[in-house]
Amino acid sequence: MLSPRADHRMVVIDQEWLGDSGPAVQRIGPASMRMPRKPRFAGAQRGVGLAPGRATDGRIGRGAKAQPVPHAPPHKPDTDDDVTTDTDSDTDDNLLGNMGGIRPWLDRYGITFDLQEVDELWGNLTGGIPPNGGNKAGTGPAYNGVTMPTLTIDLEKLIGLKDGVFNISALQIHGRSITADRLANYNPVSGIEADRSTRLFELWYEQAFWDDRLDIKLGQQDLDSEFIISTYGALYLNSNFSWPMGPSANLYAGGPSWPLASPAVRLRYRAASNVTLMFAAANDNPPGNRFNSFPVQNGGQGNTADPTSQTTHDACGCRFNMNTGAMLIGEVQYALNPEGGSEHPDLKGKGNGLPGVYKLGGYYDTGRFPDWRYASNGQSLGAAYARGEQVQPRMMRGNWLLYGIVDQMVWRPYRKSPTSLGVFARATGNGGDRNMISYAVDAGINLKAPFASRENDTLGFGWGIGRASSGARDYYRTQGFHAPGTENHIELTYQAEVQPWFVLQPDFQYIFNPSGGLESDQWRGHKVADELVFGLHSRISF
Repeated sequence: MLSPRADHRMVVIDQEWLGDSGPAVQRIGPASMRMPRKPRFAGAQRGVGLAPGRATDGRIGRGAKAQPVPHAPPHKPDTDDDVTTDTDSDTDDNLLGNMGGIRPWLDRYGITFDLQEVDELWGNLTGGIPPNGGNKAGTGPAYNGVTMPTLTIDLEKLIGLKDGVFNISALQIHGRSITADRLANYNPVSGIEADRSTRLFELWYEQAFWDDRLDIKLGQQDLDSEFIISTYGALYLNSNFSWPMGPSANLYAGGPSWPLASPAVRLRYRAASNVTLMFAAANDNPPGNRFNSFPVQNGGQGNTADPTSQTTHDACGCRFNMNTGAMLIGEVQYALNPEGGSEHPDLKGKGNGLPGVYKLGGYYDTGRFPDWRYASNGQSLGAAYARGEQVQPRMMRGNWLLYGIVDQMVWRPYRKSPTSLGVFARATGNGGDRNMISYAVDAGINLKAPFASRENDTLGFGWGIGRASSGARDYYRTQGFHAPGTENHIELTYQAEVQPWFVLQPDFQYIFNPSGGLESDQWRGHKVADELVFGLHSRISF
């Protein structure tokens, strides 16, 4: 029988390059990804995959076969309730285990079915805006969650097609967005906030070549699970630490990112053991809504029925829009003093310094975007709206963004210690005439394994800032509003592994100057007050 192949997902490779110092569960894409867990005894290296990947790894959760560490004494066979075979998976990372033998049976044919439930409770204690246009305070609780089933097929096991993987996933999004209802921030305080819907998410086929030096992925894809990612930043719940503020606010419906996926082709080439080049071409506007996606369209009202445009024209996720612009994105990744795991001995560096991962990239969108400054007749757009004139913003071809990311370990007691201290920083910048945000920066510091008995826990403190563009400031100023500036947020969070299949994460955030100090729609002349938000995030892998 075929044995599980090495996991070549970029997030797993980043985690190995950084000596497994990233958070055990990384909030990347729609839900979260479970990283390989450090063994609690010599001789074992268990892996748990929660993202698109090779062979037996599913999108949102399953174990990988135990791998012996070279020169270590053999370990005892798995002793949980699953049946040990030559294709068996360690399923104690799932609440339902081997599902009465179903998982091992499916695994013989390369089929993995996984189910993940992510739920969050939030509460705003100060500031904010009244919900539903009322006149009450913006304080109060909210709940949001997502259920995500995923089917992944290793085609080498099923039909003998070497290095081929098929993946399909869906989303059931429930609850309400506290940011939309009560906060009015540039970026949601939670990366899983989205319009309520039941929808197809990803549908793709991936093929690797030349011993995985090159792989190509075709189909409907979520690009924020592979591009613009900080491994250390993936600990945090605020969405600015995942898909950044720039593309979230500046692209149609936020671009091909959670909860929307687009038809795309993605290429990844490992130019060296510590250098990776990535490129993708995707549709830039998953729902295809071009006429009221932004606040400057539709007479300054935007999309009043669906402010995020996530369900407009495409509530089921099956439109496969190809009729708007193309988003072209590229990224180069370099690992300093990389540390490879047992599945990737070729990734190990020869130096003894602390590991780090550095990334540079950017995108260009070929679509047409509304100018925040001028109407189609050449007048000031904000002034025309203030006079009640029925005008349309001037449309401009193309949009771009550049970014850089640093993940660097700065301290650990000794090389194999589970305890480590890491820092990260990410910056994005783009033009100001056709965008709401001109630049954004986020940074933070993470302490992995803060206590001797909690090797898979992580404590983190992060900060982020976003700046309103020159076009946005001009647009609001000419309407008689206070021109928005910068929004800052800080986040203190602790990710605790209660069980391998159950993670709890209490979270604290404070937002300074929400929406850059933009005036509240309910109270003209008054800015939205600073907000103190508490949250509790939970993840269960079934």
